Order: sequence, then structure tokens, then C-alpha cells
Amino acid sequence: MWSQLRAKQIEGFKFRRQAPIGKYIVDFVCYDQRLIVEVDGGQHSENVDEDKIRDKWLREQGYKVLRFWNNEVLKNMEGVLETIKDSCKYPPPLTPPTGGGERSK
Repeated sequence: MWSQLRAKQIEGFKFRRQAPIGKYIVDFVCYDQRLIVEVDGGQHSENVDEDKIRDKWLREQGYKVLRFWNNEVLKNMEGVLETIKDSCKYPPPLTPPTGGGERSK
């Protein structure tokens, strides 16, 4: 996967590999488009709840998270890359800040 994402090969967008975001390390991230790409092996089928919590937190930080299974990447790299390319073209909207603060009247 990295050989396909590196060197701005996807629509000229820069991806980083094994990048820290908060307390998490993500497989691949395009900071400019706020896009995270995760490639999951079989161990993730046992950690579904943990992945949901992680993905929720990342979305709250304004990122879109794409998850692909290892076998999907190996058998359908073209389709995976097309999904990533489409997501780069249409990044997620900025998440409004949460929390307090009073409205002015």
C-alpha cells in the first residue's frame, strides 16, 4: 500500500505512514485532506469495539477514516486506491468545536 501512496501519487496529495494522532498511531494519513487509511489484519476482527472508539475519536478530530482488510488490498488494490482518491477529492467537513461557551445575544 505504501508504495502506492508515497511520493504524492494519489492526486498529488502527501501521505505519511505510521503517523501519530493524539494517542493513536494511524497506518496512513493525508493531513491536508484530513484522511486516515487503515489496513486491518485478522486481529482487528477481535478488537471491533476498540476500533469503533478509536475511529469515533479520530472523526471528532475532523478526520475521515477508511478501513480496508489486508486481503482486500491484496486482491483489489485498484479499487482501494480509487476509494482513497475519491475521498481525497471530497474531504470531510470541518467538525464544529464541542463544549461550552455562551452565545452572544
